[in-house]
Amino acid sequence: MSDNGNAAEEISTKGLKKRPISFWKVLLPVAIGLAVIVLMFLYDARKENLKVVWDSIHFTPWSVFCIFLAVLCMCGRDFGLIWRFRELTNNSLSWKQAWEVDMLCEFTNCITPSAVGGSSLGPVFLNSEGIEFGKATTLMLTTLFMDELFFLLSCPVVVLLTPSDQIFQATGAAFSHGIKYTFWVIYALITAWTFILFTGIIWKPMWIQKVLNGIASWRWLRKWSESIRGLGMNMIATSEELKTKSFWFWLRVFIGTALAWTARYFVVNALFLGFLPGTDRYQWDILARQFVIWVVLMVSPTPGGSGLSEWLFSNYYGDLVSTAGIALIMAILWRLITYYLYMLIGCIVVPAWLRDTYAKYRARMERNSGQPSTTSD
Repeated sequence: MSDNGNAAEEISTKGLKKRPISFWKVLLPVAIGLAVIVLMFLYDARKENLKVVWDSIHFTPWSVFCIFLAVLCMCGRDFGLIWRFRELTNNSLSWKQAWEVDMLCEFTNCITPSAVGGSSLGPVFLNSEGIEFGKATTLMLTTLFMDELFFLLSCPVVVLLTPSDQIFQATGAAFSHGIKYTFWVIYALITAWTFILFTGIIWKPMWIQKVLNGIASWRWLRKWSESIRGLGMNMIATSEELKTKSFWFWLRVFIGTALAWTARYFVVNALFLGFLPGTDRYQWDILARQFVIWVVLMVSPTPGGSGLSEWLFSNYYGDLVSTAGIALIMAILWRLITYYLYMLIGCIVVPAWLRDTYAKYRARMERNSGQPSTTSD
């Protein structure tokens, strides 16, 4: 490992040691989500009897099967990302290690604003599994680029194949226009960001490095100047490695990306099949709207899109659901499967990961200093 890699790894591990994932970071998104759900319940209670709505939802063998199918879709999502991690590391990660990195990244997604995402700590997670820190940063930049590329290519296809009044139609004209304009604005930002990533890690990394070095010299960004310059260096290292990759490598990584996102979208299709069988003919529209929802959620200021996700789902699918109450209950099921389940898994995985990571860090420091290990971990 290079000196720069050792330094970056040491700084990252120390940072985690000083500021471990605190309880309030887990509690905050849960509290926001629950608060919005309660407020929506109270609002809908004025218009209809929610007890009657809840009683109208029957958990039949078919609906239970569809819930299982929704969970299976999330398993497909995880398989796509785990496979992608293994491909990116030339299978140096075992399936178990790749699963752990995936769960750690998803947990980070849950407790950070969507605009930050789980990739921010991805290099640390990969490094804890034996991937050199500089290479881990390269891999996470690559995953970020592939995610953005998927949205860049898939969204226009979905919009072209779906009539505008079906993909952007919702419970009200103001909401429909708002989500339509928001979607295209964010899509434009995705396009610009994808071009920057392509330029920085594949085409002309030196251009981006010069721009970043110039930005790092700004006085009011002095605090982050080292990180900004480090990003430019990582882009150059990423470019040198990625230029040696074959077409089949890129195809496998993109297929893993597409599988992960598409499987996540099918969760809502499965829920509609289980609880609203009359919407069978709208399955494509339901899928198409998931593309819009996740693009909008990319800039959510709340951790894991808490609150905004539930509100957006209930309103966006309101025209396909008979009552607001049913829409809200389906939104809760959707979030339980795609969000709170990962919060629960993360609460189990993260403590063990932190303990193991700190033990490895202390052991390495003791080896470097020539002192015998006194830890019992």
